[in-house]
Amino acid sequence: MIVVTTPTGQIGREVLSRLLDAGHGAPPVRVIARDPARLSPRHRERVEVVPGSHADPAVLKEACEGADRIFWLVPPTPGTDDVEGHFRAFTEPLREVIGTQGVERVVAVSTLGRGVARDAGPISASLAMDEAIAATGVHYRALCPPALMENLLRQTAPIRDEGVWTVALAQDQVLRVCAVRDIAAEAARLLLDASWTGYRDVPLAGPDDLTPEGMARVLTEVLDRPVRVRQITSAEQKAMMTRQGASEAWAQSVADMTDAQNTQGFYGAAQPSTPDTTPTGFRRWCEEVLAPALRD
Repeated sequence: MIVVTTPTGQIGREVLSRLLDAGHGAPPVRVIARDPARLSPRHRERVEVVPGSHADPAVLKEACEGADRIFWLVPPTPGTDDVEGHFRAFTEPLREVIGTQGVERVVAVSTLGRGVARDAGPISASLAMDEAIAATGVHYRALCPPALMENLLRQTAPIRDEGVWTVALAQDQVLRVCAVRDIAAEAARLLLDASWTGYRDVPLAGPDDLTPEGMARVLTEVLDRPVRVRQITSAEQKAMMTRQGASEAWAQSVADMTDAQNTQGFYGAAQPSTPDTTPTGFRRWCEEVLAPALRD
């Protein structure tokens, strides 16, 4: 039995689809869904659903009864007043379940930056999560992407209407990115394979060596309209996030992450790309995902 968390999120939904498409002989799937109504009819009729949050020890215990594998993702919560505490609130129930219920393998979404990132907000909290889970002795794979290409979907309106992409990252430094589809494909592959053991990070960096300025040129070519980068500071990024409803703690954490990324380079050119496991290039993603989204 495979348990899938965040089955209605952008990564979890894709993981779930791939598991259900695996065909005859694949293990049954159980999902933990805060709002089961958000599951697609296709998914809902083919999985067992445990309603609730996977930060709730009782919910997680029920979901993991008889399960030997779990896909794990701590959802971002912009309203939290304690980012590190938010990650711990999810991780501790998982550690307890691993110790008492026979979960043998965990595949989790983490991040690049181990051994490099310092004082990096959610990045640091995610890396600490890996260490806490691995300390239980469970077989563990930490999927480690850099920035998600899908983050651009948050800016479809200004890209479409103004030809502007706003970033707080250095315009002239290589920014490694990854498509959700590639993260989900690797997660599903690992969840369907019961032979791997031990703990390992799995870097997932797409095939491009593009700076934000280079990405804007790709956007211009794919969309056949000018797109430019609007550079802002991390302080301006924080102010924008708080105006949009994020807590002071979350907005500051993201600003810290941005500053660390710009100075420590853990999503930069020093991180090698992994085209075998993350083949989706930025241009292809723009053609297949972003351009249709702009037309909707």
